Amino acid sequence: MRGITFIIIGFFTIHMNAQQLEKLVEEALGNSPEIQKFEMQYRISSEKVNEANSLPDTQIGVGYFVSEPETRTGAQRAKVSLKQMLPWFGSITARENYMSSLADAKYEDIAIAKRKLVASVSQSYYSLYAIQAKQEVLVKNIELLETYETLALTSVEVGKASAVDVLRLQMRQNELEQLLKVLEQDFLAEQTALNQLLNRDSSITVEMVDVLSMPLEEASLNQKNLKLHPELVQYDMLYESVSQSELLNQKESSPMFGFGLDYIAVSERPNMVFDDNGKDILMPMISLSIPVFNKKYKSKTRQNELMKQELVFQKEERLNKLETLLDRALKARVSSRISYDTQSKNLQQAKDAERILIKSYETGTIDFNDVLDIQELQLKFQINQIESVKNYYVQTTIINYLSI
Repeated sequence: MRGITFIIIGFFTIHMNAQQLEKLVEEALGNSPEIQKFEMQYRISSEKVNEANSLPDTQIGVGYFVSEPETRTGAQRAKVSLKQMLPWFGSITARENYMSSLADAKYEDIAIAKRKLVASVSQSYYSLYAIQAKQEVLVKNIELLETYETLALTSVEVGKASAVDVLRLQMRQNELEQLLKVLEQDFLAEQTALNQLLNRDSSITVEMVDVLSMPLEEASLNQKNLKLHPELVQYDMLYESVSQSELLNQKESSPMFGFGLDYIAVSERPNMVFDDNGKDILMPMISLSIPVFNKKYKSKTRQNELMKQELVFQKEERLNKLETLLDRALKARVSSRISYDTQSKNLQQAKDAERILIKSYETGTIDFNDVLDIQELQLKFQINQIESVKNYYVQTTIINYLSI
């Protein structure tokens, strides 16, 4: 849980206003059926340690002589046998260690699932924010077009513009209203997806922050933490379980010994008097099980050696993939910042052009085609700017998943 807390802190040191996201993450971690599934699997694996701490089953046999064999002391009527095999010294401890190592490897599934859930909730939240921000931009642009429509109608009245200009402005408004309605559906769909991650009713409204700004500087990153990622630690745990499996294999290839007791009920011989007439037989026994044909144990040793090599290669392969993902996320985050800065410059220039057009209207000359072009450019830059902010935070969630 401390590791998950570090991940959450990593997400929110970027933007301190995202307290609502922190609440959503905590709710998701507490309600996730997937995490609960892995927790149950871990508890099952842990319980198997107790299962390993047991002796082989005690063997009890009861027999009745249909044809009673005669002995000097009388006829044998029935036989009761009791036998208990004991594993070689340290075998039970080796089995417990093996089961415990499997449980440790299973525990990493919980840590991995929590990291993935934090990343999924955060990415969905940022997608919702982007949709909401685009809706606000569209509403403002529709209002702006309505202002331009009023100007165009006034210009038509004085003969400085044509009715076609008004129609073009109205058609542009229709397009933006269509985009706004589409975004409303996208918002509801993404909200449903986020509520599913939180394992709650899909119709619950998700509260969003008003503004999500681009951070002034990048958070510090220690890439050495990548080697401590649960996905890689799990390979170490599995490697250890194979080592424990080999120790157990060596113990199981050792002899087993056992103790037993046979009791035979004997009937008295009739019409005869002598010592021990009808005396029951009690016979203690000791047994030894020697694995003469030990080919399977040698094969198991070879399998364990190969499994260790396989795990080393799997870990190396996964490390390479995680390093690639981290490098791509870092570079994509830088690209998002570059795109944001570029869109900010373009947007400022588009606003300057808009002010020039408004001043032209005051002098009696205005080209509403230019108005539409500038408005379309402004909308494009604003949408791109929102996407840049969203992508920055989405890439940050990937970085935090890998390096915190």
